[in-house]
Amino acid sequence: MSSSRRPPALVTEEEREIVARQLGRPPRGLHAIAARDANGEPTVVQTWPRLENGTPFPTLYYLTSPPLVSNVSTLEAEGLMREMTERLSQDPELAEQYRRAHESYLAERDALEPLGTQVTAGGMPGRVKCLHVHLAHALAKGPGVNPFGDEVVDLIAQRWPEHRYLLNR
Repeated sequence: MSSSRRPPALVTEEEREIVARQLGRPPRGLHAIAARDANGEPTVVQTWPRLENGTPFPTLYYLTSPPLVSNVSTLEAEGLMREMTERLSQDPELAEQYRRAHESYLAERDALEPLGTQVTAGGMPGRVKCLHVHLAHALAKGPGVNPFGDEVVDLIAQRWPEHRYLLNR
């Protein structure tokens, strides 16, 4: 679906301003608010599969909460993605759960606008390359959909309990 034929975004102007403040720039391809913190502030947005100029943008869920972005960046810097990727090759059940997360993500994105690619986001299904995407996916869809996103939710709740309200679980 071309951006000129899209239905209107499911975001108010006030929400758009909040997301712009969180990101430090205007949001691109904004479609909907996918998750909120306990106070009702956006933490994850859903984006269109193509940006306004037609460029493919396979990241359906985008983390916007600055404290959560910071927490996840810390986990990434500590090497968590490498450890998670290693576990994929050692745990067939985990690999299957991750493959299902990939398929779910792909189906949901393609329901909005097919991109004609099997590329989703965050390295799915073969590796883990962006914990921000996995946390965003887990917050948007709830527990049990993305195993690595669920792990990140739990890690943040344990290490940064002051940010539990941002996870709204």
